Amino acid sequence: MNKHRESTGPADGQQVTLRGPAELADALPYLMGFYPNDSVVMVALHGGRGRFGGRLRLGIPQAPGEWGPVADQLAECLVSGSERREGRPDAILLFLCQDSPDGAGGQRTMERLRPFAQRLRTACGALDVPVLEALCISDGRYWSYCCPDARCCPDQGTPLAMPGTTVMAAAAAYAGVHVRGTLRDMEARLQPWRAPSAVSVQERALDEAGPSLVARMLDDRARQQVAAETLELARALMSRIAEAQPAPPALADAGDDQLIGPGEAAAVILGLQDRETRDKAAAWMEGPTAQSALRLWRTLARRCVGAYGEHAAAPLTLAGWVSWSTGDEPGARVALTLALRADPAYTFAQLLHRACNEGLDPEALRRCLREALTEEAGPQPPATGAPATGAAASGAVAGAVAGRAVAPRVRKARPLPSGGRRRGGVLRPAGTGQGAPPHGPVPPGAATRRRMREARRYGRRGTRTRR
Repeated sequence: MNKHRESTGPADGQQVTLRGPAELADALPYLMGFYPNDSVVMVALHGGRGRFGGRLRLGIPQAPGEWGPVADQLAECLVSGSERREGRPDAILLFLCQDSPDGAGGQRTMERLRPFAQRLRTACGALDVPVLEALCISDGRYWSYCCPDARCCPDQGTPLAMPGTTVMAAAAAYAGVHVRGTLRDMEARLQPWRAPSAVSVQERALDEAGPSLVARMLDDRARQQVAAETLELARALMSRIAEAQPAPPALADAGDDQLIGPGEAAAVILGLQDRETRDKAAAWMEGPTAQSALRLWRTLARRCVGAYGEHAAAPLTLAGWVSWSTGDEPGARVALTLALRADPAYTFAQLLHRACNEGLDPEALRRCLREALTEEAGPQPPATGAPATGAAASGAVAGAVAGRAVAPRVRKARPLPSGGRRRGGVLRPAGTGQGAPPHGPVPPGAATRRRMREARRYGRRGTRTRR
């Protein structure tokens, strides 16, 4: 067993000293805010007493061939990120968390992941930052990859302490820190429905609402009315949710799903694909409306079913923003990660995810958002037929993050004389796209989804400005 001490608090505040791998394994959920199943977690240590610094989590790659490149990227990301915030780390803690499929093979899981742990240790060592401890947590037990002594770290592993019985649990309870369950549980609250009957009903509602709504959103004169209707309906749904009786998370989610009809969900989901409408909805980030807004965004994310999975990026990003704004940083990271999984090019999610990971104070972004929306509501109305400037809110967030993150790129393109468009360097005739089948009829709703994808990706026609 490696004898070392880690402090979980800042130097000028209350500190908790952890001794040995048992207390480190128990502290991990409190450090992350949830149980990081199927994850690799790396934690930076600073100073002679091993003060906890930045931490990094990633899902464990399924293919062993990916372990080497991933290990190099993770080590570089943690060290470089720590250098920007708190200075170069003096050491790193490593956790590999994965249960066996049948719940009875933790030792086999530990052995299977051993090459990945070794690759991570080598990658950190190549950057001159040693791995002080590397633990595998599986099926209620932990193993140390650094300790060869079977007397303290037996081959069969060591049982984890009972929840709530350790010094870290006591300190967390005193500080009001709560563990939100497993990562899988947190993701399940935001993932699309899977019941075939419910999926069919919701997807049909999206298909039916799409043609007329998308056509209006792509029209400069009608899009402002669509935005107003979307926000008005969202406010009504938030009021309906706020009136519901409090309940545990699982029951609350089921109750929220019952309160919103398929057509209502479809109208708001499609309306939020307009980035100016989404930016205005982001103003519900604090005060008594924040929790109702968060519940609404979660509900809408669950309704992005079937072929509309990419549409979940908007409500998931809003859910992440509200979570971060109200102090739930772990919940924000989970929602923003899922948003980027739904649409990796979603700029608003990229900015917020980067800002959250860089340790920015969300108040700076709240202030920018308030100022942008105040300016938008100023005395000078837009010219007749001209689009409103709601995208200024997203630009304000980009400006607040610009000092610590990469600002979004802007891409502009002029329409081609022939009426076609360029995509990926290839000239495509008008009316064709990458997703269109070469032969046969177009499935119902497919053309509408392509048009909506263009509206989501480029904002309003003619500007080609990325979100």
